[in-house]
Amino acid sequence: MEFEHVTFDLPHGTFHALQGGDPDGQPTIVLHGFPDHPPTAKPFLAELGRRGRHVVAPWLRGYAPSPTAGPFDFAALTSDVLALIDRWSPGQPVELIGHDWGGAITYDVCVTAPERIKRAVTMAFPHPLTFLSQPRLSQLRRSWYMGLFQLPGSGWIVSARDLALIDHLWRQWSPGLSLDPVVQAELHETLRASMPAPLRYYRGLLRPGMLGAMRRLSQPITTPLLQLHGSDDGCIFPQQVNDRHRFAGPHALEVVPEVGHFLHIDAPEAIAERIAAWAEQRHFPLPR
Repeated sequence: MEFEHVTFDLPHGTFHALQGGDPDGQPTIVLHGFPDHPPTAKPFLAELGRRGRHVVAPWLRGYAPSPTAGPFDFAALTSDVLALIDRWSPGQPVELIGHDWGGAITYDVCVTAPERIKRAVTMAFPHPLTFLSQPRLSQLRRSWYMGLFQLPGSGWIVSARDLALIDHLWRQWSPGLSLDPVVQAELHETLRASMPAPLRYYRGLLRPGMLGAMRRLSQPITTPLLQLHGSDDGCIFPQQVNDRHRFAGPHALEVVPEVGHFLHIDAPEAIAERIAAWAEQRHFPLPR
């Protein structure tokens, strides 16, 4: 299945995206995470298209060729997604799927404008308040890179030796995944053109704007939402606490066996099928 490269003129600038799938299908927006971009997920996007979805996957703010200028707080990142929805699907709520940072943005979009989201899926990222409320020592060890990215010279460190640190994170986070060399080279090109902007997402976590995001996210999410997490995720542990109180609408959490942090790239067909099966349920399970 072919995906075309398209652009959208949004308030923050010209955003680039991949678009494809069923043009008469359910409008679906897929948000990538760190350190990633849409092309690595083409097999997954194609599987969504085969399951009746019209898919757009943008390069997020901070990732070339989309604008690399900040700010990178939740309000700014969420505003980009809402502007894209208004531009691409003004008359029909979208299905929103987000991985990693894309998942974090998805939670915020759901509490900011629930009327624009038909249903949502987050991958490899718990609800942000749940993530922050369980700072286990083992998770803090896995999150060492967040501290590194606060340093002024971290962009140089990350870019050194042909992005060796990025390749290390991919291997550590999804141990069973090996990117095709062509796909890896394309990702490297994007990240080289983007640095240090992708690291500024993490610096934004310590800015005052995060307080507003935390207040928004304290509201229960009413949007039907599916959380998927790989059992072998080397970046973020699957959550160990019951946080059903954060979801006032239909909600499900599934830990997918034998996949890592980049679960939709590890197993594109299986993850797309899980999403489709959940979406096709006539009666969503209510939170307890």
